[in-house]
Amino acid sequence: MLEVRGLEVFYGDVQAVFEVSLDVAEGEIVTLLGSNGAGKTTTLRAIAGLRRPRAGSVVFEGRSLLAMPGSDRARLGVALVPEGRELWPQLTVLENLQLGAYNGRARSHVVDSLLRVFDLFPRLEERRRQLAGSLSGGEQQMCAIGRALMSRPRLLMLDEPSLGLSPLLVQQVFATIRALHEAGMTVLLVEQNLEVALELADRGYVIETGRVTLQGPSPELLANADVRRSYLGV
Repeated sequence: MLEVRGLEVFYGDVQAVFEVSLDVAEGEIVTLLGSNGAGKTTTLRAIAGLRRPRAGSVVFEGRSLLAMPGSDRARLGVALVPEGRELWPQLTVLENLQLGAYNGRARSHVVDSLLRVFDLFPRLEERRRQLAGSLSGGEQQMCAIGRALMSRPRLLMLDEPSLGLSPLLVQQVFATIRALHEAGMTVLLVEQNLEVALELADRGYVIETGRVTLQGPSPELLANADVRRSYLGV
């Protein structure tokens, strides 16, 4: 479904991503792992069209995305749940969700999509008239995921969905991701919680200082001595 080859991304004269290559097959959950500043978020933003790479290719279902703005990528079915949620705090939950269906392909399915989101997150239906900025951290993460789902994506990318959440809410968020995957969603997940991410994902890539240093099936990465020492402290 997604093929990234030789991706290089800069911030001014500073290179953040060095020749990153990765694949996501339809129906998979693939995770990008690494510490803060490793280049994971930059990679997702380049795929979503929010950061222009200086070199490399991004192909989604056989079509190059490099010449497309982010809005066109969303129409094709690429959705990003950004780090920090980035909701519109002065709009209601319902308005935030409706804006997720702004693109033409999704606009005609707003009612069905809302029902799906409210079924997945009953709390959002209860809070639908509440300002998004007044929600708890967990509720904001639900709203951010719901907003992405309103675009009816084929590839859902999530950037640090557990950030700032209590252990109980982290379990709920990952249970939601698992349920979406079981319903057929393809997922590309960025997460610092390596153990939880690898228990969920089929495969993973470890990114260090902008480069992919390890890749493989989740059980192999979880058993890798270097990974366990660097990220689990064991």
